[in-house]
Amino acid sequence: MATMVMERIGRVFISLQQIRGVPRMLTEAAPSMPGTVRDTEVPYYFRERYVCTGYRPLNQNWCYYFLSLFQRHNETINVWTHLLAFFVFLVKLRQLAELVDFVGDPHSWPLLVLIVSSLTYSAFSVTAHLLGGKSELCHYAFFFLDYVGVAQYQYGSAIVHFYYAVDEGLHRLVHGVFMPTAAALSCLSCLGCCYGKYCNHSLPTWVLKVCQVVPSSLAFFWDSSPVAKRLMSWSTASDDPAIIYHFGQVAFFLSCTFFFTFPLLERCFPGRCDFLGQSHQMFHAFLSCCTLCQIRASHLDYVGRRKLYSRLHRSGEAAHFVGLYVVTLVACALIVAFMLRKVKQVLDVKTKSK
Repeated sequence: MATMVMERIGRVFISLQQIRGVPRMLTEAAPSMPGTVRDTEVPYYFRERYVCTGYRPLNQNWCYYFLSLFQRHNETINVWTHLLAFFVFLVKLRQLAELVDFVGDPHSWPLLVLIVSSLTYSAFSVTAHLLGGKSELCHYAFFFLDYVGVAQYQYGSAIVHFYYAVDEGLHRLVHGVFMPTAAALSCLSCLGCCYGKYCNHSLPTWVLKVCQVVPSSLAFFWDSSPVAKRLMSWSTASDDPAIIYHFGQVAFFLSCTFFFTFPLLERCFPGRCDFLGQSHQMFHAFLSCCTLCQIRASHLDYVGRRKLYSRLHRSGEAAHFVGLYVVTLVACALIVAFMLRKVKQVLDVKTKSK
């Protein structure tokens, strides 16, 4: 018995030694990790307003950018905020899978689309912020991918709002056009973001913001209209457990929109937010909170409003909306392919002119 106990203690001690050796192994794997550089040492469309230092040098090997996950630079917090959010959404999916029959109940598919789209946008965001600094082409390609993530998440928001949160009056008015319009606005948002990024090599930064914010705002107001109508009747819905989460998602979304549009902290403290305190980091945090509120509200609506939405949405409508989600993804992928081709043409001209 004593021998077995000693063996187990020895195994635990060995495991602890291995864990303590992880930082050393990372260092040995990249013994010459280059340091960060100033904004003047990277192309100007890589630069963030009022962020002066912490940029990773271009054209390093892939290992450097993957290992920079554990390095201090001006994208570290942007990566980790959505990486942690991704794992939280994954845990949420596992929890809901124990309560909801995602296979046998078609009425649960809109909720599944929301969670899948949440996982997708957070994963694409992590990829863009982690790997987008490798080269000019990678910068465009990975951030275009990020915009696909945003667009398909907008559709995921629309489907749960229309399916679970809509009331009979609004349903009569927009039935048949709500989801196709939501899909079209998602594609428009993807196109606007990609075009703004493409033009950012020759036009001021505000052009990028306008191209991103305007289509995304249109999509938000359309996609959230069922929730807005629901919130306007909050005084008569005191027994509605989902209403507080709907308020939460709207408040968090408006907050993240503000921080996305206005680099308030960097502008007030230029050079002091290069690692922590950037407005985009606040945007990531508020967007993740918005999504969590949205998932919770949609699950409560799925449970508590089943009699209503089962009557409003005919048989097979959920499958139709899921199919439209796939069509939206394909359309966004085609938009990215088209814009990436234009980017390559610009970069080829730039290379030949050197």
